[in-house]
Amino acid sequence: MRLFCSLVTLLLLAPAAAAQEFERPADWKVRLDRADASDLYFVAMPPGWHITTGPAGIFYDPARTATGAYRLRAEVHLFPGERREGVGVFFGGRQLEGADQAYAYFLIRKDGRFLVKTRRGSETEVVVPWTEHTAILPHDGGEDPVKNVLAVEVGSEEVQFYVNGERVTSVPRSELDCDGVVGLRVNHALNVHVSTLVVEQPSG
Repeated sequence: MRLFCSLVTLLLLAPAAAAQEFERPADWKVRLDRADASDLYFVAMPPGWHITTGPAGIFYDPARTATGAYRLRAEVHLFPGERREGVGVFFGGRQLEGADQAYAYFLIRKDGRFLVKTRRGSETEVVVPWTEHTAILPHDGGEDPVKNVLAVEVGSEEVQFYVNGERVTSVPRSELDCDGVVGLRVNHALNVHVSTLVVEQPSG
């Protein structure tokens, strides 16, 4: 953890120097909610990726897809900051570079709340509003990052959402389009590290 924090400190305090150490992940794409990317840093920092945002957006490798029954899991480390904005995963991504982009997303934020939402084109729809849950580890304003593990389990009839191994909500699969690209969703002015993003097939 000490080495991990030292690498992050380098990135935050000396972006120009950090750019020489870390590069944007090969094959990954970024789509921001608005065009200004002047405050964006997105680099591969093993294990995983480090992201600091100005505007909100999605981050994804088009080759990472999931269909049918699957489990999408991500380890998210939230760093100190004033913004109470969401970070998490998206799934069911389609036409992500066009005007008809579509995906569903599952976010948490530093005050211990989660959200499920969908996007179709420029329109978004709340599926589950910001809801407090004790499974989410909030960030108390200290200097150290706080890790939460998010998971989306897609079944034939139901989509279940987990944080740190505890189910926080579920939604009928008929309400969400789940087949497509998977990736990360990071909202405005956040500083996060994602150490794991994997798609797992159900056992048995």
